Amino acid sequence: MRLNYHHLRYFQEVAQEGTLTHAAARLNVSQSALSSQIRLLEERLGHKLFERTGRKLVLTEAGRIALDHAERIFDMGDDLIAMLAQTGDVAPPLRVGALSTLSRNFQLQFLRPVLGAAATELVLTSGNSQTLLTALEDVALDVVLLTELPPRDRLPGLVAHRLSEQPVAIHGTERRLRHPDLATLLSEEPVILPTESSIRTGFDSLVDRLGITPRIAAIVDDMAMVRLLARDDIGLAITPPVVLADELAQGLLVRAPFELDIVESFFAVTAKRTFPHPLLGRLLSPSKT
Repeated sequence: MRLNYHHLRYFQEVAQEGTLTHAAARLNVSQSALSSQIRLLEERLGHKLFERTGRKLVLTEAGRIALDHAERIFDMGDDLIAMLAQTGDVAPPLRVGALSTLSRNFQLQFLRPVLGAAATELVLTSGNSQTLLTALEDVALDVVLLTELPPRDRLPGLVAHRLSEQPVAIHGTERRLRHPDLATLLSEEPVILPTESSIRTGFDSLVDRLGITPRIAAIVDDMAMVRLLARDDIGLAITPPVVLADELAQGLLVRAPFELDIVESFFAVTAKRTFPHPLLGRLLSPSKT
C-alpha cells in the first residue's frame, strides 16, 4: 500500500505547529478529523510519531525521521512547480555528462561560469558517448560534452554546439624533445596516446605518412592519466594543450615545435526541450568561447 501524501501533509503541519488546535485551524479542518489522519499515517508507518508532553505534541524519533522526509518531499514538489512555471530563485540540479576521455581541464573551463552559482547543485557524470546521449534523451542529463558530433540518426532530437577547436601537439620534457625533425622524434621517443578517436586516427595517419613505426609507451582512456604519465616522463603526450595547461604553465612540460595537422573539436550536446535548465544559457553563450 502506497503512502498517503495527504496524511503526510497533515502530519507536517502538526509537527510544525506542535498542537492539534493550531494545526487544525491552519488547515481549516476539525481536530478530530486531523487526529484521525495522523493515526492512519502512524498505522501505515508502523510507528508512533508523537508523544504528548503537557499540551504539546513532541516528535518521537520516528516522527523526526518522518518530518525530515516530508519536508524534502514537499520541497521537491515546490521545486517542480517552480521549474515548470520557470519561476523562483532555486534552480534544479545541473546534470552534466562528459566523455570519460575528455580533459578535466576543459570540463572545468566549460563549467566555470556556473561554478558556485547560488542554490544550484552540480552533478557530473562520465561515460561513453552512447550511454551519455541515451541519458540526455531520457532527461537524465541536461548537457553532454563530446569530442565528436553525435551520430546522424540521433541529431534530429539533439543540438550540437561547437565550443572550440584545439590543435593536437606533442608535449614532453625538454630532454625528450631534442631531435631535429618530427620523424626522428616519433621514431626514437615513446609516446602516450589517448584513445580519443580523432586523435588516434590523426596520429595513425601521421606516422603512416612519415613511414615510421612509433614506440607506444601507453594507450590511455583517461586524460588525467595522460597528464600523470607525461609528468613522470614516461613518454611524449599527444594531446591538445588544454589537457596539460598547468604543466605547460609551470614549465614542467613543453610543446614540440612541429605541427601535426590534427585538430580536436569540443561539442556541448543538448536536447530540444520546452523546459531547458535555466543555467544552460550561461554555458552555451558564444561570448564564453
